[in-house]
Amino acid sequence: MLAAGIILAAAPAAAQPAVPPVGSAQTQSPVPTASSPMFAAPSRQASSAQAASPAAAGTSSFVGSASLPRDLSPWGMFVAAGWVVKIVMVGLTLASVTTWTVWLAKTIELGAAKRQVRRDLAALVGACSLAGAGKRIERASPAGNFLQAAATELRLSSDVFQPAGVKERASSRLERIEAACARRMLRGTGILATIGATAPFVGLFGTVWGIMNAFIGISKSHTTNLAVVAPGIAEALLATAFGLAAAIPAVVIYNMFARSIAGYRAQVCDTSAEVLRLLSRDLDRRDADAGDRRSLTANAAE
Repeated sequence: MLAAGIILAAAPAAAQPAVPPVGSAQTQSPVPTASSPMFAAPSRQASSAQAASPAAAGTSSFVGSASLPRDLSPWGMFVAAGWVVKIVMVGLTLASVTTWTVWLAKTIELGAAKRQVRRDLAALVGACSLAGAGKRIERASPAGNFLQAAATELRLSSDVFQPAGVKERASSRLERIEAACARRMLRGTGILATIGATAPFVGLFGTVWGIMNAFIGISKSHTTNLAVVAPGIAEALLATAFGLAAAIPAVVIYNMFARSIAGYRAQVCDTSAEVLRLLSRDLDRRDADAGDRRSLTANAAE
């Protein structure tokens, strides 16, 4: 009986499942390690991001540097500019060369003409008659033309001897010669006025065209970086600089020549007035001689 009770008490205990201890390895959750999948994915993402960022930076720097010209000097900007801006700059350069050529040519011409007029005026002041003045003055000079015109009118009016009419007709001839001298001296200065008036606007046209192309390039490159925008705008503004460089000297030189030609014309007018005085003196002598001859004829008739 005692043995059977011990066997029955041991049987339920054997049938129950074995419960592992609390500190056993089976019940502990696994500790994540560096080689586990939880840490492997973020590390791969970080490495791929690090590998992609230099490429993106290199691409952006390439885009920014690709549009920059190699040289930002005036010549470099001219070479990198568009064909319309280049045509504007070349035209303004030719206008500037024309301005300085006209300045050199007219300065030499006007200086020689003034010296000639001063010499002729001094010779006319010291002469007593048209014939005496003609021996001292060259025929090709303005004073020579004045003397020839006065002598021609005196010869053509020999049959109609009216001193007042001769002086009036001779004065009309001399006025036309004065106007011709002024027109000849003004020749070539009109282009200076044209360049001075139009060159700034031509340069402004090149600037507007260049800035328009610069903004088109900005829209295509999808960036507003100043390093990308500045070269195109600088090339456009160079056209305005060319326009001002052509216009300012042209205006200054034109005004200088206008004053100088006005002084030359005043000297020519003085020469014309001196020729008229010599003509008047010759007419008075002829009138006096004619009066003497008439008186001698009357005395002889008596």
